[in-house]
Amino acid sequence: MDRVSPLHEACLGGHYACAKFLLDNGANVEAVSTDGATPLFNSCSSGSAACVRLILQQSASIHTPCQLASPIHEAAKKGHRDCLELLLSYGAHVDVELPVMGTPLYSACEAQAANCVRLLLHSGADVQLGCGQDSPLHAAVRGGGADVVDLLLDFGADWCCRNADGKTPLDLSSSNSAVRVALQKRGPCSLSQLCRFCIRRSLGRSRLHRASSLFLPHSIKDFLLYQ
Repeated sequence: MDRVSPLHEACLGGHYACAKFLLDNGANVEAVSTDGATPLFNSCSSGSAACVRLILQQSASIHTPCQLASPIHEAAKKGHRDCLELLLSYGAHVDVELPVMGTPLYSACEAQAANCVRLLLHSGADVQLGCGQDSPLHAAVRGGGADVVDLLLDFGADWCCRNADGKTPLDLSSSNSAVRVALQKRGPCSLSQLCRFCIRRSLGRSRLHRASSLFLPHSIKDFLLYQ
C-alpha cells in the first residue's frame, strides 16, 4: 500500500473544495504516504495556494519527517511563489538545508525560478548557503539564467567562492554566454552595497521588515529593502 489518502489526491490536483470537504469530515492533515509526501507537500507541488492555506489553517506541520518531501523546497523549485510566501508567513525556515537538496534558495536557483529566488532573498535567505560547498550562484550558473545570477550578485553572492571540485561560478560558465558576461562585469562591491549588506545582517532575518520604520530618509530605506 502506498498510503496515499483521498486528501493527498485532492491536494495534488489542487481541488480546494474536495480537500475542504475531506478535512471537514475528519481527514488526517498529517497523513504521510510511503514516499514521505504529506497533503501540504502535494499542495505545494500542485501550486494551489488555496490548498496550502487550507492545510496550514489546520495546524499542519510545515517541516515533514521525510527530507525528500519538503514543502518549502517543493514550492521553491516549482516556482510557486504564492505557496512559498504562505509557508514563510507560517514560520517555515528560509535557510533549512537538507543533505541532498540543499536550501530552498539552492533549489530555486537550480530550477531557475527567479520569482522564488527573489522572494527568498527579500525574506532574508543566506545568499551563500546552498548544498554543501556548492553555492546558489554555482547552481544558477549551471542553469544558465543570467537574470538569477544578477539577482544573487545584487544580494552579495561571492562570485569567487569554490565548490568541492575547486570550481568558481565563473569556471562553470560557458564562454561568451550571458551568464559569463554577468559575472565578468561585476567588480568589487561599492561602499553603499557593503553598508546595505552589513545593516541587513545586523537587523537579522526576523527584523528585516522593520527597516521601513527606521528614522531614515525614504530613499535609504528603499535601498536597504531593495525597493
